[in-house]
Amino acid sequence: MISVFIRGRLPSLFDGGTAGRCVVAVVLLAASLVAGCGDDDDGDQIAVGDPPNIVWIVAEDMNFELGAFGDAVAQTPRLDALAEQGVRYSNLFATSGVCAPARTALITGMYATSIGAHHMRSLNEGYQPVPPPQVKTFTEYLRAAGYYTSNQGKTDYQFSAPFGGAPLTNWDEANGDWRGRAPGQPFFAYFTLFVTHESGLFGTREPTTDPASVSVPPYYPDTPVARRDFARLYDNVATMDAAAGDILDMLEEDGLADDTIVFFFTDNGRGFPRDKRWVYDGGIHVPLIIRWPDGRDAGAMAERLISFVDLPASVLSLAGVRIPPHLEGRAFLGPQAGAEREWVFAAADRHDEATDRIRAVRDKRYKYIRNYQPQTPYGQDLDFRNNLGTMQEMFRLEDEALLEPPADWYFRQTKPVEELYDTEIDPFELDNLADDPAQAQRLERMRAAHFDWVERTGDLGAVPEAELAERFWPSGEQPQTEPPVIEPSASRQNGAVEATLTSATEGASIAYTTDPGESPHWLLYTGPVRVPAGATLRARAVRYGYAESVETRFDHSG
Repeated sequence: MISVFIRGRLPSLFDGGTAGRCVVAVVLLAASLVAGCGDDDDGDQIAVGDPPNIVWIVAEDMNFELGAFGDAVAQTPRLDALAEQGVRYSNLFATSGVCAPARTALITGMYATSIGAHHMRSLNEGYQPVPPPQVKTFTEYLRAAGYYTSNQGKTDYQFSAPFGGAPLTNWDEANGDWRGRAPGQPFFAYFTLFVTHESGLFGTREPTTDPASVSVPPYYPDTPVARRDFARLYDNVATMDAAAGDILDMLEEDGLADDTIVFFFTDNGRGFPRDKRWVYDGGIHVPLIIRWPDGRDAGAMAERLISFVDLPASVLSLAGVRIPPHLEGRAFLGPQAGAEREWVFAAADRHDEATDRIRAVRDKRYKYIRNYQPQTPYGQDLDFRNNLGTMQEMFRLEDEALLEPPADWYFRQTKPVEELYDTEIDPFELDNLADDPAQAQRLERMRAAHFDWVERTGDLGAVPEAELAERFWPSGEQPQTEPPVIEPSASRQNGAVEATLTSATEGASIAYTTDPGESPHWLLYTGPVRVPAGATLRARAVRYGYAESVETRFDHSG
């Protein structure tokens, strides 16, 4: 059994199994939080000393609109200062150009296409993805290793449980910060800053940023309407910067800045057409800043190629938690950091009412895109996105026959099967090189990398969504997790008993509490629970995508 040493103590671990029933044991086995049956082999601990506190600050719907990355219009003094104290990474890529599938990768270390979470807002189609039983959020691994985990902001990862209700197995605090932890307990805190979201560009509000100062990419019409939208984006980025500064100030006030690794990045690209929801760089190429407590490499710029699926593995590596073998990312930080990847991959599927299937491969310079539905237009109407002034401006100019190339891309009725771009000389990805004989060898190599990724990761994009829905929620009914079975030991120690919790649902996580009342603090089950005399042990189980179980109770009369 592999365990992780946390401040002089080991997590409580157990194994076991009974005929016809799977004992749900949250253990660190071969780097994994495992819900399963059987014996565990001994393994090595990862020595990291005192595990660091880790904070993620994640802004929505923006790219490199930061002074620290060379944007002269951006008013971002707090994040610029963070970059001066830390390391800027110039090659981080989201796995999707839209939030929920991208957050699937961020929270599980798995491609959304691998676990059926690639269609945006699947619940709108009457189902939630049910990931394979071994798949957990990386915050469950952290909790099992002794971390206090908190979230403030979005918990939309396509599958709600255990995010949307109680019990919470992956967060100690689902809408808070680190201040509820035990003294000296290491923490992971995840903050989402919504102010830069696409919806913040809607309406007629006059920006304070001068519209004449912004740059409009050539795939939009350079008109006062589009410039106002971009100016609003910069206004929102400035507000976001102040909110990020408030989080940094909290760390300072609590005396934690010198013990905490801070990450800043964004969930996908700008909330504009051809950026958000697409796999062009405007949708997936995002900034990353990491500040170390010891100030190492302060002010440096790193060009390492990083995918969103690499971030969970990297946090586990930093925390001293062995990386589960099923994770599809690779650590780029900490003792388990591996070699730099050659490629990153991205996907676009159904976005609300618009259906498509697009895949992308990117190295540090070139981008390969494969359009699996070339018969569909580049642009498809989305009611939500149509609220954007720039989108309305594109419709107006098209109606008046005034929309000139390349800003007319949205109205092209078909797409090529393949696209290839040199992002160094063509950063807006406008000159498709797929038919260039000089690029034939590169095209073949990147095409092969794409097909290898599709096969290796079990890309579910070719499965009709109705079939996926039936697979996950048969007949449109959400499966329900089997309730925990509580098995108290026969022995007593100072009147207390130890209780083992199991669930018949493969892959279920179990939460428990001995707190009284309607709002207890639920703990993640990792091994036998000590139940004092006179206490009531309450337990619930949940598998991701399933409805949570009913509550089971054990009243220990002593």
